[in-house]
Formats: sequence, structure tokens, C-alpha cells
Amino acid sequence: MPAIRDLAQFDRNSGNWLERAVFNHRVLFILACALITAVLGLQIAKLEVNASFDKMIPQSHPYIQNYFENRARLGGLGNVVRVVVRNEQGDIFDPRFLELTKQVNDQLFLTPGVDRAWMKSVWMSGVRWTEVTEEGFRGGPVMPEVFDGSPQATEEFMRNIRSAGLVGSLVGKDYKSLMYIVPLMEFDPATGKRIDYAALSRSLEDNVRGKFGEAGKVSVHIVGFAKLVGDLIDGMLQVITYFGIAAAVAAGVIYLYTRCVRSTVLVLLCSCVAVIWLLGCIRLMGYYLDPYSVLVPFLVFAIGVSHAAQKMNGIMQDIGRGTHKYVAARYTFRRLFLAGFTALLADAVGFGVLMVIDIPVIKDLALTASIGVAMLIFTNLLLLPVALSFVGVSKAASERSLAKEAATATGRGQQGVWLFLSRFTTRPWALGAVFASLVLGIAGFFVSLDVKIGDLDAGAPELRPESRYNVDSAYIGGHYRLSNDQFVVIVKTRDEMCADYRVLKETESLTWALRQVPGVQSASAMSDNIINLVSGLQEGNPKWLSVSRNPALLGTAAQWTLTDNPDVVDTACSTIPVFAYLTDHKAETLKGVVALVEKFAAEHDSEDLRFLLAAGPAGIEAVTNIVVEKANRLMLLYVYAAVVVLCFITFRSWRAVIVAVIPLVLTSILCEALMAVLGIGIKVATLPVIALGVGIGVDYALYLLSVQLQNQRAGMTLGEAYAQAMEFTGKVVALVGVTLAAGVVTWAWSPIKFQADMGILLTFMFVWNMVGALILIPALSHFLLRTQADRVPQAPAVRDEAAELPASTTEQPGPADEKARKHATGGERKNVSPLIRPAANPLGQR
Repeated sequence: MPAIRDLAQFDRNSGNWLERAVFNHRVLFILACALITAVLGLQIAKLEVNASFDKMIPQSHPYIQNYFENRARLGGLGNVVRVVVRNEQGDIFDPRFLELTKQVNDQLFLTPGVDRAWMKSVWMSGVRWTEVTEEGFRGGPVMPEVFDGSPQATEEFMRNIRSAGLVGSLVGKDYKSLMYIVPLMEFDPATGKRIDYAALSRSLEDNVRGKFGEAGKVSVHIVGFAKLVGDLIDGMLQVITYFGIAAAVAAGVIYLYTRCVRSTVLVLLCSCVAVIWLLGCIRLMGYYLDPYSVLVPFLVFAIGVSHAAQKMNGIMQDIGRGTHKYVAARYTFRRLFLAGFTALLADAVGFGVLMVIDIPVIKDLALTASIGVAMLIFTNLLLLPVALSFVGVSKAASERSLAKEAATATGRGQQGVWLFLSRFTTRPWALGAVFASLVLGIAGFFVSLDVKIGDLDAGAPELRPESRYNVDSAYIGGHYRLSNDQFVVIVKTRDEMCADYRVLKETESLTWALRQVPGVQSASAMSDNIINLVSGLQEGNPKWLSVSRNPALLGTAAQWTLTDNPDVVDTACSTIPVFAYLTDHKAETLKGVVALVEKFAAEHDSEDLRFLLAAGPAGIEAVTNIVVEKANRLMLLYVYAAVVVLCFITFRSWRAVIVAVIPLVLTSILCEALMAVLGIGIKVATLPVIALGVGIGVDYALYLLSVQLQNQRAGMTLGEAYAQAMEFTGKVVALVGVTLAAGVVTWAWSPIKFQADMGILLTFMFVWNMVGALILIPALSHFLLRTQADRVPQAPAVRDEAAELPASTTEQPGPADEKARKHATGGERKNVSPLIRPAANPLGQR
């Protein structure tokens, strides 16, 4: 485009309607953006940081629907906190320790959000003991009604624990600790509001661990979803501080590239405006930040900085050629808006395909991220050029930009890198690059076969192994047989049928089968209670330790069970939970249990008796793994299909689409291989990574390949076209890769392990997509996108590109086309190096 120094010579009514509407009213546009920023910025102060148990699970899956339909009858078998208090200087029978545990019980019982009817501990009257005597059954609460700490009361308490069989469940195996099982409700009945897990976690820390724990005397261990989420929220607040570090790193990278303070600050401000708008909209829509969505502002900021760098570079070069800053901003808008819009649309696709994952928290992440990308269309494609039309860039920065461009002809400095990369357009280098990529792809594919679905570590994989939560989890797992990894099978029959012989016999068979599955510590159900009670009615004769066919005995035992153990059957006598306590919640362990139950149900289900999956923390996680495994390939299929369509619309050439997509495919394969090597499973936290890497990674091809193709259509050879594209956009592609990686690499230091995993994987994908684009695009172009000019360079007037480029490029340029080319390039080419000569370019010169 012609360099216009005098603003009076520029036609303000030129350009499309959007350009005229924005730039001809730029003061009003900036004021409107400032007003929106102020309004949405005020909403951020009201934004909540929380999480929801229900949103973390695949709600529409049939197994989870079974859980929801029977949740009220199962008595808190989903969202449960387990608190263990340990006497470090004695055992649980120490009167002072027992008095302290009574206070802990009262504190937990009165905590808002606790489902008190189902809370369990030795201090709860619903926890009872039963024994057989010569006169019949005798029983009562485990904790004596009057406990004064005397030796007699202590001996009675000890006897009651043994009679109730609480060792390993509510009493530690070493008799040094007591457990409290605290079910939670999703909504606080007193306020009607969703439970604030951050507040609940702080309450447990301050009012239980902080109040009753004493170093060297009493230790408190807390596990469960609510505590885990509370720790994650605490980690989130630390991660938010990394935002400033990411911004500083991005600012340093951009400044080193431009050496212009004003444009660097402007780029960061526009990206921050997009983040402010996003957070304000999240609040207005009634959403909140959770451990997953808190990462979205980082991604939006990184994407915004990378796209802003493209606009800044174009304006900087135009100003260096003598163009007025206002005209340079409009020129850059014309050249880059369509390409930037397409690239942001590809980013949105990467987020949008996450909607196929049937987990609400991931759908929320996809929605908020898509909104964030939409904000970038306004802040980075419109607001940034308008702002730069006021402030411009420093004279030194613009002159330095042109000096770097002129250095290309001699290959000095970093320009030698671009000349080196242009060698990949030649056959020997292209063959080497393609062969090396093929070897990497095959090796990566075989390594990626070892990647697993779900968690691969014991404890809470969301947190570091050395975290307080995982230390607590390890202690409880080592001292109790009823682990927090509880898998529950729901046995459904007709009302008042729970004591039927067939129902109990089938339940007993399932319980026995579960005990044989590797990874199952123990299993129990109502049938065990019935068997023990029937045997007790027969003076404890072991011959009666099986399900009796006598309906009178079964009915009597069922009545006792309903009274003393309401958690093993509902009051309608139709829903029986079968409990399996697992050694861990690794994917293989869960898969074995699910396979066993599915097979058992297929063989034993009938019209009036069904075995349903699934409840309990481990059961719900097993279903989540099923959904993740199904969504993994489907999600990749959708994201690649969308990227292929976008690339075809942009390039109008199936060959160009292949050139653009193959580097993305290679990166996806290598990312899964890296996950296998690092021991990172495919789960809710890592599932979005590959889709995001593909959706954002295609930006490199959109910017680089578009310029290369346009240059080839203007008559350049492949080598010339690629070198020109590298000068105009290639260096900014490298800058984009670095800034994107800088925006997420700080996650690697997060105390939240899945955020650290996401940071490592996204950094790998952003950098490797950049490297793949810079090397594989020219190499693949040598085989797929060469024109006649590459074969007969001495006869540029006779070019037949029909076999090589899309139909839109095969038309011979007429006088009007030549005139348009001269207008776009600023006149005839005169003594210009073939590596830096201008070309008609819809993306603009950078």
C-alpha cells in the first residue's frame, strides 16, 4: 500500500464499513471500550471462587442418573468428608483425648452444610453395638450414655467397639485414632445457597485442625471432596499471582522484539482489557471461578498478546516506511483483520469442541473460554489498532524494524535463521525433515499407546504427592480398612423386598465377587448384617453364617438392621448399597470393578431385581473415566474436522490443508507420548489440552502459509515465497510461540498438580507447533505446493499452476490485476533482493 505521510491525503471513507465505523469515530469507540471496562471491572469484585461436586461429574450418563435417582435413599454416599483425630501420646481410651474428640464431634455436627442425619462417629447415638447373649440380642450406642472416664466406663467402651466391629472403620487399627464420617449436602438448607467449599475448608482448618490439633500430642487428618476442593481453591489464589509473572515475561519478550515501550504497554493493556471483560461477564452470567476455569484468563491473555504482536509489527513497519501512524493503523487493520478473525475462530473451535465432554465443569470452561476469545475480537482486532493510531510507535523501533528487514539480503544476525529455514523448501532438506517427522511420529505413536485413562497415582492426583491432603490420605489408607475410595453398587428391588431370600442371596454373591477383584480391600452389604444377626439368633452357631431360607428369621433380622444400621438399606426396604472399599482409585482398579459389576448385572438382573452403577467417590470417578475415554477420540475428531474446514475456507486448496494440518497431528501424537512418559493420565484436567493445542496451534499455519501462498500466486518461486513469508510473519510466528508458552509455563509451579500438568503439556504443544510450522510447512510445500515457477524459473511469463495450487490462483494476471499488485506493493519492483521484495498480501507486511 502506498506510504502516505500527510493525513490530509488519505481518504477516510476508504476501506470496508467496519473500518470506517471504528476509525472514523475512534474517540467514541475508545470511550465506549473504557466505559465497558469500568462496568465489567466493578463486577470482578463480586466474582466468587468455588466449586460444585455435581458439576465435576458426568450428569447425563446413565450410571450417574442412577446415583441421582437414589441419592436421597443412599445417605450421603457421594460427597463425604472423613476426619481422623489421632492421639500421638497414647491411645483412644485416654479420658482427656476422648473429651477432646467429643468436642470435635460437636464442632463437626454444627458445621453448616453437614447432612447431620448421616454423620457417623463413636459419639453418635446411631452408631450401635449388638451381641448375642443367652437371653437373646443385647445392644446400644457404642459410647456409653454416661462416660466419666473411669476404668469401668473405659472398659465398657472398649467392649462396645469390639462388639460393633468398628476397628478399621471408625476406630484405627492401632487404637490410636478415631474417624468421623461427615456427609455433605450440595445446598445449605438454612440459606438455600450452594455450599462454599473454600469457607468450609477454612472452617475445618481453623475450627478442627487448628483448634484441636497439638504438635506432638494430637494430629488431625482430613480427606474428602470438599477438603480437596478447598485446598485447590487455596492453590488457585497462589496461581493467580502467577498471572503477573506471565505478564512480565510476555512484556519482556515483546519489548526485546520491538524495543518500544509504548507499544509493548499497549499490547499488554489490550490483552488485560479482554481478561477484565471476560471476568466481568462470568460474574454477570452467574458463573464462578473454579480450579479449571481459573486457567482461562491465562489462555485468553496469552492468545491476546500473540495476536496483538501481529498488529503491532505491521504498524511498526508501515510507520518505518514513512506512513502516518493513523494510516498505518488502518492499513494494518485491512490486511490483518480477516486473518486474525479466522485465527481467533480456530481458537474458539479448540475451546468449543470441549462441549462434547459430558462434564459440566468442562462445558463451563469451554463456554467461558469461547467468550474470552470473542472479547479478543474487539480488544485486539479493533481496540489495539485504534489505540495505536493515536500513540504510534517510537521512531527508533520503526527504523530498527526496517533495518532488520534489510539485513535479510545479507543473512546477518537473526535473519540468518530465516535464510536457514528457507532451505527446507529444497528437496534434500525437505526429504530430511519429512523423514525425521515420520520417524518421530511412528515412535511417538507407539509410546502413546501406553497412555492411560484416569488417575495413575494413589491419593489425590490433583495435588502434589507431598501436599497435606495426600499425607492425610496416606495415613488414613494405612490405618483404616474403609478407605475414602469407596465404590457403591446400588441394588434395587420392590418396596419391602429387601429381606427376600433371592435378593439377599444375590447381594451376598455380588459382595463375594467384589472381594475377589484386585484392588478391593473389603466389601460389605446388608446381607452381611442379616447373616450375622440370623447366626446370633441361633446362639452364634457358625452353620447359620449364610442366607437363611426362613422368611421369619430374615424378617426379624431385617427389622434389626433397619433400626441399628439405617445406612445399609433405605426405610422403604427397596434400595441396598453394596460397599467396596478400594486400595486406590487408579484407572485399572476402577475398570476391574466396573467390568465385574456390569458382567454380574447382565447375568443376574431381573424384572424385580437390578444391580446399578454407581455411587460413592470411586464409583463416580469410574463413570467419569468412562466418559473421558469415550470423549477423547471424539473430541479430537471434531477439532480436526473443524480445523480442516477452516483451513480449506482460508486456503481453498486441499494440498494446503494437508500442509497445515500434518504438523498439528505430529504434535498431538508427541503430546500423548509425553503424557505416557511423564505418567500423566487422560482425565478431566488433561483432556482439554490436546484440543486447545490444536485449535490455537493452527494459528501458525494461518499466518505463515497464507502469506506464502499469496506470494506464490504473485509469481514467486516456493523458496522466495517462503523467505518472504518468514520475513513478514515467520518471525512473529516465533514470537507468538514464545509468548503463548510464556503465558502458561508458570503453571508448572502450581501447587495444583493437574494445573502443572496442563502447563507442561500446553507449553510443549505451543512450542512444538511453532517449530513444526516453521520446518514442516516449507518441507511439505516442496512436495505439495510447488508451482511451474519452481520448475522453469527462467520463464516467469508462462506459468501453469493448475496442477499445484487451487483454482483461484491459476488465473493469469490481467492489467487490472497488475495495477492492483502495484497499488498493494507500493509500485514497481526496482533492484530489490528476491528475499525481501514486496508481495500482494492479504495478511499484510510485518
